[in-house]
Amino acid sequence: MIDLYTAATPNGHKVSIALEELGLPYRLHALSFDKKEQKSPEFLRISPNGRIPAIVDEGFAVFESGAILLYLAEKTGRLLPADAKGRSLAIQWLMFQMGGVGPMQGQANVFFRYFPEKLQGAIDRYQHETRRLYEVLDRRLGEAEYLAGAYGIADIATFPWVRIHDWAGVSVEGLEHLQRWLDAIAARPAVQRGLQVPPRPQEESALVKTAQGMLTR
Repeated sequence: MIDLYTAATPNGHKVSIALEELGLPYRLHALSFDKKEQKSPEFLRISPNGRIPAIVDEGFAVFESGAILLYLAEKTGRLLPADAKGRSLAIQWLMFQMGGVGPMQGQANVFFRYFPEKLQGAIDRYQHETRRLYEVLDRRLGEAEYLAGAYGIADIATFPWVRIHDWAGVSVEGLEHLQRWLDAIAARPAVQRGLQVPPRPQEESALVKTAQGMLTR
């Protein structure tokens, strides 16, 4: 069974969604940022950068969300094309999220929602760049149903970020292809389950059972 160390963030949801999509049994370890559990010596042995998510599969630790998605896809032979060009296309869009959408939208979140001083220049910079990246996604999704053609790890990596665009103060208005893609992914049962991991307290009992391997569907 895979051990999943995570929290309710877009990067954390990437991996819980992938595990649900793949039907892999996993044991949930929800880390508390308030208690700085991600900086504990125990967790740093798994994830040297002290960031979630991370997994341990039969004693083998994998950190960084994109690396985890690749590992799970290659482990199962799913969610990633087998041919060299198809695989490259999927990895290109995965890297687009890892190097672009995540960092830029993450900074938009910080300056728009959390930073104690309102720095309008920084807010504008990161919101505008995030919107530009959304427009790149929209153009691609006007050419293909999903980012790499078929649904896969690039979509799983990108969706948890774009779905919270309002939190960053970024609009998806006018991006019809991107909106279509958001709706299609949000409707997937495995995605809905993955977004509940880690669970809210009132849902914890039922969802932990799911996380521990009751994935027969």
